[in-house]
Amino acid sequence: MASKMLPSRTLGSTGLAVTRMGLGLAALGRPGYINLGHAADLEGEYAVEAMATHTADVLDTAWAGGVRYFDAARSYGRAEEFLARWLRARGIPPEACVVASKWGYIYVANWQVEAERHEVKDHSLATFERQLGESLALLGPFLALYQVHSATIESRILEREDVLDAMAAAREAGHIRAIGLTLSGPSSAETLRRAREIERGGRRLFDTVQATWNALEPSLGPLLAESHAAGIGVLIKEALANGRLTARNTEPSFAARRQLLEAQATRLGVSIDQLALAYVLAQPWADCLLSGAATVDHLRSNVGAFDVSLDEQAIRALESLAEPVDRYWQTRAALPWT
Repeated sequence: MASKMLPSRTLGSTGLAVTRMGLGLAALGRPGYINLGHAADLEGEYAVEAMATHTADVLDTAWAGGVRYFDAARSYGRAEEFLARWLRARGIPPEACVVASKWGYIYVANWQVEAERHEVKDHSLATFERQLGESLALLGPFLALYQVHSATIESRILEREDVLDAMAAAREAGHIRAIGLTLSGPSSAETLRRAREIERGGRRLFDTVQATWNALEPSLGPLLAESHAAGIGVLIKEALANGRLTARNTEPSFAARRQLLEAQATRLGVSIDQLALAYVLAQPWADCLLSGAATVDHLRSNVGAFDVSLDEQAIRALESLAEPVDRYWQTRAALPWT
């Protein structure tokens, strides 16, 4: 499959070359997700094969746009399956891209948009061993990076010596090339600080961190910069704040900030999402940001962020959008699954 290539970086000390934009499959592998407008993106087509085809179309667009990093999870419904089918159908060799997945959540929505619970966190050793086996069965030699999904102080994953040992052993055995963790919630900074101190066999356990960073929630920036300087690969998720930094955000309380965004986007001749993503790309410590696009059009627009030239006026405007950390995470927790 021929295509252009986006700029790439070596992900921390892993040796993995990742494009500066990747595609996350959270909104593609299951019928329900918390991105604004998600139901409209899927157009009510929730049959497994219809969603597999839709996902393949978005993956094709990502590849044609130069994306070479793909990020799934055991809790993203059939995301790993859809990704594996696409990789093999297109004849893409493992060395041509970097594939990551995550363990630690169990998908329980039974392919329903409306469910009492969509995923259940379980950071036990049994879950790690089972889910690693499931991920490898689907992705095999493609799986390069395996991440703890939503590591938090509350889940106590960083205190589970048996799980930490097992992750290190999986890397040592060559089942995966790198180990990472993803962060969520207002205690993310404390979680990352603790994670950076953990070693196994004289080597830092966690090679990468995947964290939320965007114009509304930039609080982790200094710590991510420090981690990057220490050799940890930095992946950015939720760069558009689950759609809140797009034209889909019609919340009255956001109206003034939306007007500010629109003014800067219009002045620069770009879309709101491109403006917000360019702000992430401008951070020198951000190795790769994940597009969460669930449609071909949105993915193409996201890739257009590489053509945006931010100036001081735009940067100052984006910096003014930041919310208090607790408020940001409270708002995110209240987003509906659609």
